[in-house]
Amino acid sequence: MKAAKVLKITEKVFQEQVRKAAILTGWSCYHTWNSFRSTEGFPDCVLVHPKKGRLIFAELKSENGKVSEAQQQWLDDLSTLVPLGVEVYMLRPSDFDWFWEEVLKK
Repeated sequence: MKAAKVLKITEKVFQEQVRKAAILTGWSCYHTWNSFRSTEGFPDCVLVHPKKGRLIFAELKSENGKVSEAQQQWLDDLSTLVPLGVEVYMLRPSDFDWFWEEVLKK
């Protein structure tokens, strides 16, 4: 049996897919357009759902993209807030269906 073919989606296209899905499900979505002078490694997306009282930080990568040390440090630091209800994810295009159904829509 052949393995399912995974479409190659760039991080930029994936980010737009996540942004649109978030908006469709009532989330506000923030992304730094040009991070030239920003602190290195901060996650790509911050999502807030005011009616549900939820906050998500998401680092988005292409299917083969690597997380830098600075990105991993931010994810680790933000993960210390999970007990307070903050959600932290590192997502790839292959995670989208799960993220849509189990995270954004819940």
